[in-house]
Amino acid sequence: MSNQSYDLMPGDVAIGFVGDELKTLLGSCVSVILTDPRRTVGAMCHIVHVGISQTNSAHNTAFGNAAMADMFGRLRAIGITPHLCDAYVYGGGNMFPHLFREKHVGASNTEWVLGFLQQHRIAVVEQHVGGAGYRKVSWTVGPHEPVVETVFSDQGQLYER
Repeated sequence: MSNQSYDLMPGDVAIGFVGDELKTLLGSCVSVILTDPRRTVGAMCHIVHVGISQTNSAHNTAFGNAAMADMFGRLRAIGITPHLCDAYVYGGGNMFPHLFREKHVGASNTEWVLGFLQQHRIAVVEQHVGGAGYRKVSWTVGPHEPVVETVFSDQGQLYER
């Protein structure tokens, strides 16, 4: 069986197995990766809005609650208990730092995601959030950490962690 590569767009959710690649590009959106401690499975989402959709579409995974429920469901379907997973959280940038200094969409998204994970007793093992930049996140499911490349708009420079 060949490995899969998943490019997540806003609102997407994916699950991969060892050797599969999960990747996304973030601004104010937040991505959560959940993985079992052995790192044999990884689920990733790309959250655009916090909380619950106010429209008739309660299953719209662009919203935090629906995205996390979808990830939890996919993990449970293969025998993984979500609250025993490790979490990685990325994104939540301030895309308009000249307009918003303190409270901005990225900060609200980050705050909601971290609160949700804490409420569900899921350990956040790494977070790379905030700032005034875009992040490109990629992870090949397995023992290595996700790779995060950041372009800070105020500096026009690329940083890789």
